[in-house]
Amino acid sequence: MMQLTKRALNVKPSATLAINAKAKEMRANGINVINFGAGEPDFPTPAYIREKAIEFTKQGNILYTPASGTLEIKKAIQDKFKKDNNLEYKTSQIIVSNGAKHSIHNVCQALLEEGDEAIIPAPYWVSYPELVKLSGATPKFIFGKEENGFKITPEQLEEAITEKTKLFILNSPSNPTGSMYTKEELEGLAKVIEKYDQLAVLSDEIYEKLVFDGNKHVSIASVSEKMKEKTIVINGVSKAFSMTGWRIGYAAGDEQVIKAMSSIQSHATSNPNTIAQVATVAALEGEGEDLTMMVKAFDERRKYIVKRLNDMKYISCVMPKGAFYVMPNISKLKKCVYEGKEIGSSTELCRILLESAKIACVPGIEFGGDDFIRLSYATSLENIKEGMDNLEAFVNTL
Repeated sequence: MMQLTKRALNVKPSATLAINAKAKEMRANGINVINFGAGEPDFPTPAYIREKAIEFTKQGNILYTPASGTLEIKKAIQDKFKKDNNLEYKTSQIIVSNGAKHSIHNVCQALLEEGDEAIIPAPYWVSYPELVKLSGATPKFIFGKEENGFKITPEQLEEAITEKTKLFILNSPSNPTGSMYTKEELEGLAKVIEKYDQLAVLSDEIYEKLVFDGNKHVSIASVSEKMKEKTIVINGVSKAFSMTGWRIGYAAGDEQVIKAMSSIQSHATSNPNTIAQVATVAALEGEGEDLTMMVKAFDERRKYIVKRLNDMKYISCVMPKGAFYVMPNISKLKKCVYEGKEIGSSTELCRILLESAKIACVPGIEFGGDDFIRLSYATSLENIKEGMDNLEAFVNTL
């Protein structure tokens, strides 16, 4: 019998993908499940992007590209950073990967090893701690208080840093909470980070275009020249351009780190999909009304779902500032009795909701907060209304 490594045994499967798969299986069996577990926009990839890809495939000459991406896509990313984030990078400071998750994996492999620690604010995206563990390092969590919009403070960060701390992972706007750091809050964190020479920052900015209420995304790499030197910025086209299945993410930062990431990628996967790279150039150069329409729709859904949740007994919900998730507080629901037994945990609540209310959501424990659940509003307003009706009917039976 083959012996699995500690590395393989130590990694948990993605809870969000598992919930998604279960909901799809139930629907395939004729059960009407409202899926609030999805982490992808429910809009089609804009036509101008798809048409560019089709046009390219008709040429028939679809070959390998450089492992870190074509010069054309790197120039498009270079222009995007300058226009959107006031950040200037050489093309040698940019790598294109098979999705933003792959870029994050490459960063962890390049910067972390046995004995190192990576600080991750909680609630966190489910893959961050697993990617850290795959590198041999240890994730260390700081919980952002709900009353502070789930954001951590400079004091919390300072207290968590040790000589073992090599990486700080920041996600703004956030999955799963939709929280978003202001420029002033980022400057406060930067003052702490800049004191530690060994500490690098991974800034996941994949949701930067999906922001509401007149808020503007700010990259922590832009607050000072020193922070730019210490930060690897992660982004991609999956969320803003509804291109999850195209699998294109990218990273920019210190040239030596990017070079190391490129070497790792060259042996692990070679180049990202050639056709998807062409489509991404079109996406980055043609951003327009499709994104505006999508943000407007998400905003309408956001306001509706938060109001419905806050109108229910036993539930409260902070209004998110970005992304397409809400993270309602269900601590009172956990104390309720269902079928003669206290619900007790976010995992048990989500199991009951799937079976009884026919709604799929993700337990907060998977994001580091058992008093919460995560719901994605990347589904139609009609589905959201039906799902909220089902949830409210269930809550009213308790």
